[in-house]
Amino acid sequence: MLAIGLALLQALAGCAAPPARSASDERPTIVSLNLCADAILAQVTAPGQLLAVSHYSHNPGASPLPATMRRFPATGGTVEEIAALVPDLVIGDAFTPPATRSALERLGIGFVALPIDRDLAASKAQVRLLAELAGHPARGEALVGRIERSLAAAAPPAGWRQRTALVWQGGGIVAGDDSLVAELLGKAGFAPAAAARGLGQGAIVSLEQMLADPPQVILAAGSPGAEENRLLHHPALARLGDVRRASFEPGYFYCGGPSIPRALARLRQIRGALGR
Repeated sequence: MLAIGLALLQALAGCAAPPARSASDERPTIVSLNLCADAILAQVTAPGQLLAVSHYSHNPGASPLPATMRRFPATGGTVEEIAALVPDLVIGDAFTPPATRSALERLGIGFVALPIDRDLAASKAQVRLLAELAGHPARGEALVGRIERSLAAAAPPAGWRQRTALVWQGGGIVAGDDSLVAELLGKAGFAPAAAARGLGQGAIVSLEQMLADPPQVILAAGSPGAEENRLLHHPALARLGDVRRASFEPGYFYCGGPSIPRALARLRQIRGALGR
């Protein structure tokens, strides 16, 4: 059945009329299945070049740029959807199913798996890679420039007293010391509490542990109404005295690229509310 389905897809792809492109336009059309690639590609592609983004980008709680991403069609990542769009290139990740990759290869559609960016250097490398693949390296450099300017602007002022901070998500999951957001916390003048506690990415801090040994700032990453986020808004946290709590939406730190300036701007807001 799979072989028959692939044959049909090949026939459909061969019969489908590709998007109109001028003879001088050699830049590829792209479909993204990767939430983090979506936001970067929206910044570095030309109009009409990004044919679709992942369905995750239409989720306001996950997307780094929810308003921007609504301008692009979303795909669930099926081969049928991709083949109908007739892209030159698909951007996925290490979790893209092997069967999908194999089907794309048979259809003559290029595939690139984007690695996870665990630090600033990797994030800037991702931006440059995607801009190069899209045929717009200058747009990539422009985005990297915005990231670097936001880093400079996020440096703490003279006299700032560093506070420990922990990004705490629904279910007690924390952003560990080996994550991009931990590096951003340090750039904004906070001491990542996960590093001091030896907590890796995806570690769990229970409510009891948080009450017994809280950081100076809890960055609550989730919406009050979500069932899995009840822990973040437990009334017992209000009894922590000098411990400050602030919202820090997941869209700020799930990905790098254009979410970095937004994350740093939010951390500056939080820092400003704390005083010196």
